[in-house]
Order: sequence, then C-alpha cells, then structure tokens
Amino acid sequence: MNALSAKAAALSFAALISCSSVTFAAEPPAGASSCSGCHAANTAVETPVPKINGRSADDIMTAMAAFRAGSKPATVMNRIAKGYTDDELKPIAAWLAAQK
Repeated sequence: MNALSAKAAALSFAALISCSSVTFAAEPPAGASSCSGCHAANTAVETPVPKINGRSADDIMTAMAAFRAGSKPATVMNRIAKGYTDDELKPIAAWLAAQK
C-alpha cells in the first residue's frame, strides 16, 4: 500500500469511528448477559417476556426494586432481583438502556 492509500484508509477509519450514527456496544457488565436468557434482545422475537433493551436505566432499577420488595408480581424476577445489590444493578441497567 502506498503512503497516499494508507493515509486515505486511516482518514476513512477515523471518520467512521467519529461518526455519531455508528455505535459500538461495550462489553456487558457482570450479570447483564444472563438477562437475555428470558428477555429477547432481538425486537423481531415474539415473547410474553418484555424486552428490556433500550428501556431507561431508571425504569429498570425501579422494576428491580419492586420485584425485590415483592410489590411487583413475578414468576422468577422476584428471586432474581434479590440476588443483586443496587451497586451491581446500576451498571447492568445502564448497559441495557444503552442497547438500542
């Protein structure tokens, strides 16, 4: 590759990375990947379990607190929620909210 081609390739790559329409999902925090066992990440999947990707972190934290307290009806989420502290849930909720 000549110097001009290498420079053009580098500029193209830099433009791609700085483009606001291109997003790269960060690695999920510990515990977050287990959510996809029930909550489908793909919007085309039909399931009675609500999708949580893209929901606000506050909504996720509120729901988890309600599951933990027993004030929100659940089949298994009440038991799952009790296994996480708020400090463990905050990065999970933020990561899920960032998934579009």
